[in-house]
Amino acid sequence: MSGNLNNIRNKKVLIVGLGKSGIAAAQAMLRLSAEVSIQDSKKEEKIDGQLLAFLRGRGVTCYFDRVPADMGQFDMLILSPGVSPELAFIKEAQEAGVEIIGELEIAYRIGHGRYAAITGTNGKTTTTTLVGEIFKAAKRKTYVVGNIGVAVISASMDAEEDAWLVTETSSFQLETTRYFKPVVSAILNLTPDHLNRHHTMEAYGKAKAKIFENQREDGYLVINYDDKACYALAKDCKANIVPFSRKEELPFGAFVKDGQIVMKTKNGDIIEICAVDDLLIIGSHNLENALAAAAICYFAGIEPKVIADTIKSFGGVAHRLEYCGEVDGVKYYNDSKGTNVDAAVTAIRAIKKDILLIAGGDAKGQDFTELVKEFDGSIKQLILLGRDAHMIKEAAEKAGFTDFVSCKNMDECVRMAAQMAEPGDTVLLSPACASWDMYDNFEQRGDHFKQCVSGLDR
Repeated sequence: MSGNLNNIRNKKVLIVGLGKSGIAAAQAMLRLSAEVSIQDSKKEEKIDGQLLAFLRGRGVTCYFDRVPADMGQFDMLILSPGVSPELAFIKEAQEAGVEIIGELEIAYRIGHGRYAAITGTNGKTTTTTLVGEIFKAAKRKTYVVGNIGVAVISASMDAEEDAWLVTETSSFQLETTRYFKPVVSAILNLTPDHLNRHHTMEAYGKAKAKIFENQREDGYLVINYDDKACYALAKDCKANIVPFSRKEELPFGAFVKDGQIVMKTKNGDIIEICAVDDLLIIGSHNLENALAAAAICYFAGIEPKVIADTIKSFGGVAHRLEYCGEVDGVKYYNDSKGTNVDAAVTAIRAIKKDILLIAGGDAKGQDFTELVKEFDGSIKQLILLGRDAHMIKEAAEKAGFTDFVSCKNMDECVRMAAQMAEPGDTVLLSPACASWDMYDNFEQRGDHFKQCVSGLDR
């Protein structure tokens, strides 16, 4: 929906929130000669000095730790995703007739390119990353943007008309859209989340459903057939509804048949994509992500062979059950983002058996009873690391599990695991703990694990 650039010139725009999307929106509005103001709840001394100098040098009015006295002075408010539209000063602007939108909506209005937009409670980042890889493999000009960490507006303004913006969209981003219209949209699942912001599941689902609100019969909605609350959202959709299922054969859409991911067209043709066993990303949740990605790409016009080749080589998103390779018949997975018990349990269930688990770190006051319940029949060896590893050890002993060793650093953990493992086993880093006792963040911990694994080959 490009061509509205003159509608921005000299308009008074207030950008609320100075995170990645807020900064990108400010830069875009300045490029388009808008009169820009910024509001952020942080105090001025907490704002990066270079950013502050840039804003002041461009004549931006800044409201730090305060709000403008007259909200009716603005033509438009652009909200960052983390900002609730229910704040009093935003409601005041709304009552004064000021248009209130988000960075995704303004990116769509003033930019170029076609959108493949993906939402859902879980799996958005993995699916968006995989779809982006498939589009790139198909030699399409592709930008992977949105909630994944790159502001949409930073790509859309410079994108060509035939480019694709593969966009991870959150409920926060979608609730402030008005004209946003993807070519292909996807809703992966719907489970309770962000209810402190949306208050009810109905409102949360309604925010997600805005992804297809403007789509018509020339568009496609890919949606999870197995998740009934999710699938029910499609009742109001005017686009072509493409269901995906890992449990049932469907008359149309993406599903599993005889161990293969397949696509069934409207005229009944069945197109095989690849075997489920060919996936490097593991677990039922990742099978759903792969089905959704295959459907998004197929209905965006990408050849099945390109989809298959990319899915089969995709190792996942960094630090989320990320496949790190195989050494001497033993597979290694980095799930450093598994910083709590629930995440570690999900990883264990995905791999199922013959696991050497590296766990421990900053326990954040957690109870590890539910974690050690998963050990029976799944964990061959527990390799403990970090400040609060003794808490996992105590929970394991209480449950009668005694196959554990303690190590002083990651290198020792990986070498110990390699010595103990047999061909067919899996070494899994899923700490169930934060990383702050030994590392700056979970990414640093996961990168160190990967370095240690690659060192085994030498």
